[in-house]
Amino acid sequence: MRQDIREEPMRHDLDLDLEGIHVPLVTPFTRTGEVAAEALEALAHEVLDAGASGIVALGTTAETATLEEAERDLVTGVCARVCRERGALLTVGAGASGTRAAEASLARLARWPEARAALVTVPAFVRPSAAGTAAHFARLAEVSPVPLVVYHIPYRTGQPLDAAALRALGSLAGVAAVKYAAGGIDQDTVALLGDAPEGFQVLAGDDAYVSPLLALGAAGGILASAHLATGRFVELATAWREGDVARARTLGHALARLSAAVFAEPNPVVVKGVLHALGRIPTPDVRLPLLPASEAAVAAALKELAEI
Repeated sequence: MRQDIREEPMRHDLDLDLEGIHVPLVTPFTRTGEVAAEALEALAHEVLDAGASGIVALGTTAETATLEEAERDLVTGVCARVCRERGALLTVGAGASGTRAAEASLARLARWPEARAALVTVPAFVRPSAAGTAAHFARLAEVSPVPLVVYHIPYRTGQPLDAAALRALGSLAGVAAVKYAAGGIDQDTVALLGDAPEGFQVLAGDDAYVSPLLALGAAGGILASAHLATGRFVELATAWREGDVARARTLGHALARLSAAVFAEPNPVVVKGVLHALGRIPTPDVRLPLLPASEAAVAAALKELAEI
C-alpha cells in the first residue's frame, strides 16, 4: 500500500504575494569545486539589499541538476537562513517529471519553515496531455507543504500549454503563480494576463521580456539577469506599477539588452562570469555539461551593465 510521504501538515500561505523581482541565485563554487557557501550568502544579502522581493534557491540558474543531495540541502539552508534574518520571501525549486518523485521532492521542503513557495517545472520530456499536467499539479498541490509556482518553460520541457490550460492550473487551490517563460509574447500570453484566475500571479521568466510582461500586468519576475543591476530591475517593476511609462520603456529597453548579453551562452555561465569579474563570487566555474563563458560574452555583458 502506498504511504503518504508528507512529513507534517500542509502550511499553505493563503496570503502569499509574489509581487516584485525575485533572483534565482547561482551556486558559486570554490577553486576546488565545492559549493562556496559564504559567497552564496553574500549574494543573497546583496540582491535583497538592492530591493529584490525574494530569492529562489535551486532554480535552473543554480545548476541544480549537477548538485548532490547534500549540496542542495546546503544551498537551501544558506538561503533559508538569509531569508529568516531578512524577513524575505524564499522560493525553492522542487519537483520532478514523475508525480511520485515530485511529491517526495516537495515533502523535503517541510525541513525549512522559511520556504514560502516551491518552483515546480511542468513535467519535462514525458509530455503528458494538458489534462495529465493538471492532474499532476492537482496532486502536488494536495501534498505540498507550501504553495506552488508553476514553471512554464516549453522550450525546455517540450510541453506547451495554452492560456486555458494555464488558467486551469491557476485555479487549483495551492497554486499561487506561474513563472512564465514561453520564449516570447503571443496571443496566449495576452489572453492569460487579460483573464488570470483571482489570486493567481504571473511572473516573467524570460528576462528579455520582463518589461512588456509587466506592462501587460505581470506581478513581477524571477530573473537570472537580476543578479546584475538588481536595483534597476526593481525600478523597472516599480515604474510599470506606478504608471511611469516613459521611464519604464527606457529602462526596459536597456535591461533587455543586458539580458540578451547574459543569455548569449547557456545560463548561468555568463552571469557567473560577470559576477566573478566583479569580485562577487570566487570563481566563474560551472559544472559539466556546462562550460565556462567565453571572454567575449563576459565582456559584452559587462559593457551593457556599465551603460545602464
